[in-house]
Amino acid sequence: MNLLQHLLPAGWVGNSVRRLLIAVVVTLAFTVLARLLRGVSATGAIAGSLICLLIFVITGPAGFAMLASVFILAWVSTRIGYLRKQRMGTAEKRDGRKASQVLANLSIAAVCGLLYGVSGHAAFLVASAAALAEPAADTVSSEVGQARSEVARLITTGERVPAGANGGITFVGSSAGVVAALLVGLVGAAGGLIPRGALWATVVAGTLGMIADSYLGAVFEGRNLNNDAVNFLGTLCAALAGATAWRLTAGS
Repeated sequence: MNLLQHLLPAGWVGNSVRRLLIAVVVTLAFTVLARLLRGVSATGAIAGSLICLLIFVITGPAGFAMLASVFILAWVSTRIGYLRKQRMGTAEKRDGRKASQVLANLSIAAVCGLLYGVSGHAAFLVASAAALAEPAADTVSSEVGQARSEVARLITTGERVPAGANGGITFVGSSAGVVAALLVGLVGAAGGLIPRGALWATVVAGTLGMIADSYLGAVFEGRNLNNDAVNFLGTLCAALAGATAWRLTAGS
């Protein structure tokens, strides 16, 4: 435990065996639940459990709550209008998200959390929070947009495309995405994970990441990048935006 505290001096666990056991037990329980709900596949459950444990060890219950809120929002929005999405051919697989999808959406948040655990700099916490807000915003905007709209507008040109097309955005979907980013940010702020003044930076950065994801999808997906790469870059954009906004306003 002293080694863990030495490696992660800003981590929530510190040198407490009790806290480490809490992190392990909660992570295992959450992983089993996520698998039973078919939110993740078998490989997705393994990848998700590793990320969940890392985030819990470093950021504690508040960080776990943010991660859980992302899962809940994604799980619920995926099931809105599911039969319609099946007819459109855009529905998520019933077995849940696989490892590559989990890593694409959550690895940046985990890395930023790790950097915070090592350095203690608040900017990395805000970056991690923004990188969690982005996949919530992106998933909710996409799923709600497909469920509630027949057509979308291509983010690069404005032309009409079928809902669910790469780079297609809808007003109802984008609005729902902003709300999702806000909810994730509120969880982090309520738990004391991010400074109260960083809520706006988290939400704005998460929203910018969602927009970047749509733009990258329109320009590159299916050509130079696959969906996982686009999602990864979207979370990276959100993390960079969040850290930059916090450093500019807080000077930390």
